Amino acid sequence: MASLSFWMHARRSLPRICVFVLAALLVAVVDPGLCMSEEIPGKSRPILVGGDRDYPPYEFLDQDGNPVGFNVDLTRAVAEVMGMKVEFHLGTWAHKRQALMDGDLDILQGMTYSEPRSRVVDFAPHTIVNHAIFARRGTPPVSNLDDLAGKQVIIHRSGYMNDTLAAKGFGKDLILPDTPADVLRLLSSGQGEYAVVAMLPGIYITREFRLDNIQQIVRSVATVRYGYAVKKGNEALLARFSEGLAILRETGRYQEIHDKWLGVLEHGRLRWESIALYVAATVSPLLALLGGSMLWTHILRKKVAERTASLTMAMEELSRNQRQLVQAGKLAALGTLVSGVAHEINNPNGLILLNIPILRRTQADTIRLLDARREHDGEFTLGGIPYDRMRQEIPRMMDEMHEGALRIKRIVNDLKNFARPDESMNKALMDLNDASRKAVRLVEPTIRKYTDRFTTNYEADLPLVWGNSQRIEQVVVNLVLNACQSLPDKSRGIVISTRHDQDAGKVVLCVRDEGTGIAPEHLPHVTDPFFTTKRDTGGTGLGLSVSAGILKEQGGCLVFDSVPGQGTSVRMELPVTKEDGES
Repeated sequence: MASLSFWMHARRSLPRICVFVLAALLVAVVDPGLCMSEEIPGKSRPILVGGDRDYPPYEFLDQDGNPVGFNVDLTRAVAEVMGMKVEFHLGTWAHKRQALMDGDLDILQGMTYSEPRSRVVDFAPHTIVNHAIFARRGTPPVSNLDDLAGKQVIIHRSGYMNDTLAAKGFGKDLILPDTPADVLRLLSSGQGEYAVVAMLPGIYITREFRLDNIQQIVRSVATVRYGYAVKKGNEALLARFSEGLAILRETGRYQEIHDKWLGVLEHGRLRWESIALYVAATVSPLLALLGGSMLWTHILRKKVAERTASLTMAMEELSRNQRQLVQAGKLAALGTLVSGVAHEINNPNGLILLNIPILRRTQADTIRLLDARREHDGEFTLGGIPYDRMRQEIPRMMDEMHEGALRIKRIVNDLKNFARPDESMNKALMDLNDASRKAVRLVEPTIRKYTDRFTTNYEADLPLVWGNSQRIEQVVVNLVLNACQSLPDKSRGIVISTRHDQDAGKVVLCVRDEGTGIAPEHLPHVTDPFFTTKRDTGGTGLGLSVSAGILKEQGGCLVFDSVPGQGTSVRMELPVTKEDGES
């Protein structure tokens, strides 16, 4: 059946394909020089095809810097059926559009048609593009482009909407980044009020970069033709691409490429709705039959549940014991591995931390030379990115690398502290107030970063406690850092206080914050090894576990009290030293 379908399709397509082939032969007979000329790109040299480096899913550069997208696959397919060589040059749209007019490119593979543009370029449309208005959630709605008058609108520089809104007199209120992705990133970050981009790239970019605070508020404010464009007068090259497009449409190859890149975004919702209708139509007749069986099953299930309740409890207890044994084995293995692994990680990480300041100084020296070149030669690219942008990005990348290396160092230190053996032999009489003050001095820059309201209230003449002062300082540091990271803004406060609980025979240090609090279901697990609710921001889940272990060595404990949305109080309790020097 597959073979029959293929031959029927080929039979239908053959007459039209023959027409294209005969037309090409006729051109060759009438004007042989047109086909044999060395000046025709695609024969003696590749055709230079330009496009936007950040306009998904039509055309963009992937993570490896390779051109991909609907336009790229379509151009490759056209070149294949027409026997042409192509070479892709993707960059900022404004630059590539100018490059076509300057003769540095032969063709643009994706340009929106407009009457003013048709005066300087010739078009061969291959698809239809709809433009939409996007805004941050909560932004007042609009219904069309005219409603954007007087508003700050972000649009793609030199794009179709740039031409359209400028013609409407909106020029003074327009924000013009280089790419559609930059348009939506700026909108998401709080700049501008609205953005107008092509609908499919807008959907693709918001999903890819998880710009959840942006929504599409008006669909299809403009529906326009989109396709190949050549400089006015280059009809021969445009004709070859038009012929290749016609062949791809007749053979079904165009539809395959279209469905690969655009089909899911254009029709995904409709298909799911159709599937839901089919499923509902199929399931409905079965519901009546299932009703009786479900009732009978419910009765049987209730009886089985009653008889197996005790067995279930036993199985749960067994499972819990097994998990504890597995975790104990993991922790034992961790203690063995940490010392060797920490050394292997710290050595290369130390090189990174050592080399980054050198690279920063080198970059600072190099930037003067590159600025001089920029002044003399104009804009140029560095690593495939315009120099003006790269000049801003390199220091940021240096900061990110330095912060990443410091994060690696902190994680390794947490692991080493977690696996560190009992240091009870280093205990001595210590003043908890003094240990707390030293810890606060260590993290004072971090405290200033997170809050403007940090206070301490140390009770005078606290009894001495028996313990390791440095390890107690580490516990206080961990508690203060956790409190800082829980604050939603700098207006929320942190208070450290100490007191002597004579009835319990303990000295208590309390760290209280006005942060987001801890969910009730998480509270019993906060000192479990590797348990953290801050995994995405670099939490390892070892800080409170290490702290609880340290206090256990000192004969003390940690007590947590938290109300979600109001804050958390953590009490560190240590036994008071007796007259004989023992706690």
